[in-house]
Amino acid sequence: MEGAELAGKVLSTWLALVLGLILLPSAFGVSLGISEIYMRILVKTLEWATIRIEKGVPKESGLKNSASVGIIQRDESPMEKGLSGLRGRDFELSDVFYFSKKGLEAIVEDEVTQRFSSEELVSWNLLTRTNINFHYISLRLTMVWVLGVLVRYCVLLPLRFTLAFIGISLLVIGTTLVGQLPDSSLKNWLSELVHLTCCRICVRALSGTIHYHNKQYRPQKGGICVANHTSPIDVLILTTDGCYAMVGQVHGGLMGIIQRAMVKACPHVWFERSEMKDRHLVTKRLKEHIADKKKLPILIFPEGTCINNTSVMMFKKGSFEIGGTIHPVAIKYNPQFGDAFWNSSKYNMVSYLLRMMTSWAIVCDVWYMPPMTREEGEDAVQFANRVKSAIAVQGGLTELPWDGGLKRAKVKDTFKEEQQKNYSKMIVGNGSL
Repeated sequence: MEGAELAGKVLSTWLALVLGLILLPSAFGVSLGISEIYMRILVKTLEWATIRIEKGVPKESGLKNSASVGIIQRDESPMEKGLSGLRGRDFELSDVFYFSKKGLEAIVEDEVTQRFSSEELVSWNLLTRTNINFHYISLRLTMVWVLGVLVRYCVLLPLRFTLAFIGISLLVIGTTLVGQLPDSSLKNWLSELVHLTCCRICVRALSGTIHYHNKQYRPQKGGICVANHTSPIDVLILTTDGCYAMVGQVHGGLMGIIQRAMVKACPHVWFERSEMKDRHLVTKRLKEHIADKKKLPILIFPEGTCINNTSVMMFKKGSFEIGGTIHPVAIKYNPQFGDAFWNSSKYNMVSYLLRMMTSWAIVCDVWYMPPMTREEGEDAVQFANRVKSAIAVQGGLTELPWDGGLKRAKVKDTFKEEQQKNYSKMIVGNGSL
């Protein structure tokens, strides 16, 4: 009996601390300074660890950023120049060496597949998943790492799980209750309040520190917000500062429960799997949404998949055929405190969230950018590329022309045929590159 009373007191004290120090301040969008103190201590600790590593690692094997240096040195010259030193005007067997060289370069290190693996760090951030070899540099560094494991799994994880459970529960209950009200300005206000409050609580569950820039360009109602995509928590990051109408496929399980509750209070656009394949139906529903200037801006990630926080890949043109005003947003995470990238082919959602909740923190910058509209004579593909370029420049990301769908699909035959056509033009002399 005494054990049960003690457990009850511990639980009530724990919930009271969570409610008073974290839950209520985050619900009202204020900070008591606890997270700022935590981040300062964390930064100092990581700086100390970096110095210890630099002293312990031999200079000849100094830390390199393989993401920027690369495994191989590429020759980016066009095909015509690359073959000029190997061949005459007509076909020669030596041409095979050029294509073999390019093929081997692609096998060793291509521009696409490396965007679907975690971003490389310059130095260790005291997380096991980053580089286990750094554990043995010094005894002092090893002790700090062990202490960090205890803090992350025994203190931060239970706290974050509690906050996430409360945030998701309040979201489901709150949107369900608000959804019972008749359509009115009061219902819209309450819906936005519930979404903002619950998303702020969930961001606190990840020790999120978000820096918003250029708030005067925040997406407006009746518009379309497009952003680069790194993680499912991109939605939480953006919704902490403003509400959006989500667009996506209907899911089952817990995600399905959340979707059904949210759509009762807010006009989110959910599609069945069969409807997602019907582009005309999707376009029609999105056009109907943006035609009503009282509805929340639509949030779309045109890449269609998560990229590893280093690049922006091809934007699908469908989002830019709808019309209306596009509000670009660039999101860039700081990988030093935790890897926000979701490698869906390697981790399921539960494993990914566990990794997030056992990271040090989620730190990111969000840049709102001036609204953009389709120019006269510009098609949807050109407009999408222009928006993509602006986001890449603002976020300091590498702009790539490749389709993110290559993460799970083979290269289209059209890409192969293009190289074949270029080579045939050189042989028959019908043009030059």
